[in-house]
Amino acid sequence: MKDAIAAEWLKFRTLRSNLYLLISALLAVGLSAGVAFLVARGFDAQRGADLRRFDSLGDGLGTGLPFAYLVVGAMGAFSITTEYGTGHINTSLTAVPARHAFLLAKMPVLAAVSLVVGQVLVFGMHFATMAVLGARADTVLLDGQTLGASLSEPGVLAGLLITGASMPLVALIGLGLGTAIRSTAGTLVALILVLLILPAAAQTLPRPLGSQIGAHLIGALPGQIAADGLLTPLAAGALLAAYTVAALAAAAVAIALRGRRLRPLLAGTAATILLVGVTPAAAAPTPDSELTWKPCDKLLCSEIRVPVDWAEPQGRTITLPLAMLPHTGRRHRIGVLFSIPGGPGGSGVEDLERRAGSFAQIRDRFDVVSLLPRNGVELGALDQNCLTTGPWITVPDSEREWAALARSNRAAAERCRAADPELFGHLDSVSFARDIDAIRSAMGERQFTFMATSYGGVPGLAYARLFPSRVRAMYLDGTVNPLRDKSEEDRARYALMEAQFARFSQWCANDSACALHGRDVGTVWNGLRSAADRSPVPAEKGVAYSGFDIAVAAMPDLVTPGADNARWKELAQAIRRAENGDATGFSDYVKAGTLGSLKTPSFVGMNMTHCLDGIRYRDYAEYRRLRALGERIAPHLYDSELWHPLGCVGWPEPARKPAAPLPVDQLPPFVGAGTWTDYADTADLALRVPGSGTIRYEGQGHGLYHTGDPCTIAYANRYFIDLRVPPLNTVCRPES
Repeated sequence: MKDAIAAEWLKFRTLRSNLYLLISALLAVGLSAGVAFLVARGFDAQRGADLRRFDSLGDGLGTGLPFAYLVVGAMGAFSITTEYGTGHINTSLTAVPARHAFLLAKMPVLAAVSLVVGQVLVFGMHFATMAVLGARADTVLLDGQTLGASLSEPGVLAGLLITGASMPLVALIGLGLGTAIRSTAGTLVALILVLLILPAAAQTLPRPLGSQIGAHLIGALPGQIAADGLLTPLAAGALLAAYTVAALAAAAVAIALRGRRLRPLLAGTAATILLVGVTPAAAAPTPDSELTWKPCDKLLCSEIRVPVDWAEPQGRTITLPLAMLPHTGRRHRIGVLFSIPGGPGGSGVEDLERRAGSFAQIRDRFDVVSLLPRNGVELGALDQNCLTTGPWITVPDSEREWAALARSNRAAAERCRAADPELFGHLDSVSFARDIDAIRSAMGERQFTFMATSYGGVPGLAYARLFPSRVRAMYLDGTVNPLRDKSEEDRARYALMEAQFARFSQWCANDSACALHGRDVGTVWNGLRSAADRSPVPAEKGVAYSGFDIAVAAMPDLVTPGADNARWKELAQAIRRAENGDATGFSDYVKAGTLGSLKTPSFVGMNMTHCLDGIRYRDYAEYRRLRALGERIAPHLYDSELWHPLGCVGWPEPARKPAAPLPVDQLPPFVGAGTWTDYADTADLALRVPGSGTIRYEGQGHGLYHTGDPCTIAYANRYFIDLRVPPLNTVCRPES
């Protein structure tokens, strides 16, 4: 056998076509660099959000790799077809009569040469691509990948080595095809079909069919061996080995037989190769689900029954609607991304319907699931009109006024509670968290990946406390912070609101579109509030606004100025009108956002969760202390943090136990994201878990992922997919 291998090495070195092939292989490096150059030019021509919509070049092999495979496949084929073409096959078989030994002797030569060539080409393509992309390679894209992937990125070095190591297998496939076909031209056509045409054709097919077929083709397998693609690494490796074995089996049959007996057997082996190629390899299984999902508009919908009282799991149940944006099938499914809606009482079903575009890229790897929670106003278990209204909150200046507010709140709550006292007492976030775990169990998932938005962070943290081992990842977006001491929380919130008021004032100073342009906005605001407290400003139907009413009505506009600062313009107009004795600028806004209420009501539907979760004052003394804190540190918005907890004064249901600390040693690192007005709360929560990261958005808004900020989505998707935590204080800026 040694002599046979030595002879094959001599033939390989003296075959001139091999030298040409090796030289032409360098074109693969040029192709990769050329595509990177075109991408870099296109990238530089874009601005803002469009920069994140590019497709990743990954490790840089995408364009050059098929050509490199074609070269090494041709090298394997030529090692046998040239012998058939020149007639030297007879001489070779005379020297080595054992035909299988003759074929076997070619394999180590081809494997050794193609392994070296493959590694050189693979690393050449990678370094050429990264050199052309330069700093652009580090841009995080919407699909969670970077434009390019350097060797320092997890899995890149392993992927390159595995791809280089796959070259000998492709060379052996070429050898097998060449032995079976016995024609240089015919084998080249077959290789071009398998390595170039079929992958291109698969890309033209509709999803997910095209992705599924493409994932099973030779060129896509090494990358899936290095990291999960649509196939698991084990399945991808097994399929690549099966291709090689099938091709060599065809070669073994072909070289052993002659004449007419050869044709039917070659047809059989060709059918075997085809069967290997089109039979799907085992992808990661989707867990068995107890839920039945049915199409409903653009979503899949289902429902689940959960106990009203989780302390009595065999007792009365309620039905919660569920919705899913299903995995699109382009890449291996990781699991379920569960979106916890805010509010409290917001509809996660509506979130998925309205915000489907924000989830477009992450659906390549996840089913995205949410629900209409037990505290959802639209659930219909309690009267909707009752839940979406409530008493108008006043600021008590005495214990007598405190008691009067308590009576008013209690009466409103009791009216809603009367319809279903049992459910009304179990609308807390801990019960919500247990509902989520029932969904996880029913879907057959070992863990959920979580996205918690706004107040959704409270049930999200409750879940993390109850079931830490079932949390794969936790992304918090502008979340409420239930773990801070109330004094600490108010101090932080007042500072944020004052900073936002300063931005509004600065905008007015700089923009003539502001109705208060040229005036000291802080002085105007405080003057209006003081005057309204002395003599409330008339709105309509006998309703008049106090300074507190004005502040409460102004907060949504102040926090979220909207496109082109439209809501700030509206707020400035309302302030100027109120100065002139007309508060309808505030009441009109409030009416549009409520069921026609002339003042901002204390929403019973929100309070029935807030109050159970403990967002309330212990007593009048605590209220006075925290009110005084606001008056000291927030000269313009000194009572902005009073409204929600004042809505729980006199509540008929006791608060649940205070939030316990997180079991941080049992949880994965979190990621928190927030804007100017909610970053501090979210970061404080996330950083309680060691190793966590944060995204600070230098701009306005609330709920960055849902509202489609490309930068935040890119970093969040990267975390969801690879569990890669962005550095602390990663900055995102508005991208248009």
